[in-house]
Amino acid sequence: MKYRRAEHLRHISYEIRGKIAKRAAQLKFQGIDIIELNIGNPGAFGFRVPDAMNMAMIRNIDKSSAYCDSKGIFSAREAIVIDTQVQGIKGVGIDSVFIGNGVSELIMTSMEALLNPADEVLVPSPDYPLWTAAVTIANGGAKHYRCQSDNLWLPDLTHMESLITPKTRAVCVINPNNPTGSVYPRKLLLEIIALARKHKLIVLADEIYSRVLFDGVEHIPMATLADDVLVATYNGLSKNYRACGYRSGWLYFTGPVDDAQDYLDGLTNILSMRLCPNVLGQHAIQTALGGYQSIIDLCAKGGRLKVQRDYTYERLSKIAGISVAKPQGSMYCFANIDLKRFGFGSDEEFVLEFLEEKHVLLVPGSGFNYNDAPAFRVAFLAFQEILQSAFDRLESFLRRREL
Repeated sequence: MKYRRAEHLRHISYEIRGKIAKRAAQLKFQGIDIIELNIGNPGAFGFRVPDAMNMAMIRNIDKSSAYCDSKGIFSAREAIVIDTQVQGIKGVGIDSVFIGNGVSELIMTSMEALLNPADEVLVPSPDYPLWTAAVTIANGGAKHYRCQSDNLWLPDLTHMESLITPKTRAVCVINPNNPTGSVYPRKLLLEIIALARKHKLIVLADEIYSRVLFDGVEHIPMATLADDVLVATYNGLSKNYRACGYRSGWLYFTGPVDDAQDYLDGLTNILSMRLCPNVLGQHAIQTALGGYQSIIDLCAKGGRLKVQRDYTYERLSKIAGISVAKPQGSMYCFANIDLKRFGFGSDEEFVLEFLEEKHVLLVPGSGFNYNDAPAFRVAFLAFQEILQSAFDRLESFLRRREL
């Protein structure tokens, strides 16, 4: 007898850690050095968590062995409320703040609490694939609206609205965007809010890269733009504070929260059954939000992230057959590639052959539910000398393959 996965998992994928990444792990086991540019994991590339955050956890370690409230410890939730006030977000009550084991857990549980079978959620294409997976696992349907490569990867609002049906419950907005690095202007965000208002949709605002910004670009929190539309905002320590392993993310609701109380009660029930989020990591939240925002230095002129962003964009821009928009935020470049020029049948085939021959790991664009054109994503977290080696290999690889 064979024991099989649940049927609704048949079409779930997460190619950032998928089969090509597994092949990279096999090559590493054979002793081959792999340049891994597939994942946004700052701590693996020498980006340090602020010392004050570590000290906050050390000083509270004796308070962290017991379960806490299923929504999280009071001091962390209070700090999140205060941070929303600093951002100009009104009306966030502490009872509508939920802390999770990273934003990933909160995405999964908030979809599980929201969706009935056949309910739909609008998700960008390309997307962060956890969103599509979370909707599907919750027995909903992800409907992908186009983001336009020739317009800085901004969403196509006409296409977005064309996907709305009586079954549509929410629209997901990832801003700053993973995987494209796009940061959405106020006018566009207001137009999305208007669509949500018109069709009575919840806005799911994934803002985990809210402080990873370049060239003076402003991030505008969705929750500042309307008080009559329910907005669920997701954020955490993993990117702005380089603390992925602490597994401390949060979710809060704004707008007509009283009308959503039944939904929030359902979410509370699910989170209660997982007992509580990691307590120790939560003790870093208050210090992180109230302390010096060192991510600003990393993204400013001469800062390590900006230098690596600029270098990645410049190198990719100079390779014939590749087109790329300069990222305004996040930690990634998302590039289109002319596969016919190089004789590849798919972006997955390109990424796999590049890994096998040159030992550099990328992620194919199709792994982000993007099928409009062949593409790939590069995480620019590695030191510049490592990026230089990776792009030298990419140039030589494509030069040899050019038809």
